[in-house]
Order: sequence, then structure tokens, then C-alpha cells
Amino acid sequence: QVQLVESGGGLVQAGGSLRLSCAASGSIFSINAMGWYRQAPGKQRELVAAITSGGNSRYADSVKGRFTISRDNAKNTVYLQMNSLKPEDTAVYYCNAYITNDGRRLKDYWGQGTQVTVSS
Repeated sequence: QVQLVESGGGLVQAGGSLRLSCAASGSIFSINAMGWYRQAPGKQRELVAAITSGGNSRYADSVKGRFTISRDNAKNTVYLQMNSLKPEDTAVYYCNAYITNDGRRLKDYWGQGTQVTVSS
């Protein structure tokens, strides 16, 4: 079994910062791309940022220049540093990872989600 466990969400005032973490554990052979998605009430889930195993990253236009994705391959962990937060960043944030398990099957996995609330 493979699990993704997120942490770091919470309530912050506009202009503040939060750092999300997501650690993968279990029967992992290798981890490919990792990313963060978010879903606000009444809206579809959207990609926020993603990073390849080699460190190449991409961002949604709405967060460019404010959010930074990074990963620690030794810890099987991906991070999302969120600065200059805005009320429109309020959402449940989900970690996603494409993982080859020790049975050599590639599958995408999701975390349970962590709430980020930005007050104005």
C-alpha cells in the first residue's frame, strides 16, 4: 500500500504565508511527478503546481510568482510554499503523485486533502 499524508494547512490572513508538506510512504519503488491541486467550494479541482523527479516545475498562472513547489527525493516528500496569499486561494489542497509501487505498477495517488483558508 502507498499513502500520501499532507500537513501544513490552516487559517491565515491575506498577505500571509503557509507551507504545505506531503510525504509518501509504503510500498514504493520510485516516484515520478508530484503535484498539488486545489478545490474551492462549487469549483472543479485544478492543478496548482507540479514537479518532475528531475526538479522541473510548472505552475497555474494564478499562483506564479507567489507559490513555490519543491521536493526532497530522499524523504519522498513534496512541499508547497505559499506566499502573498489571497482570499481566492482558499480551498482544500490535495497532494498527488505518480508512483511505481514495489509490484512495478504505476499509479497516481492522492492525499486526503488539507484546508487552506485565507481571510481578508
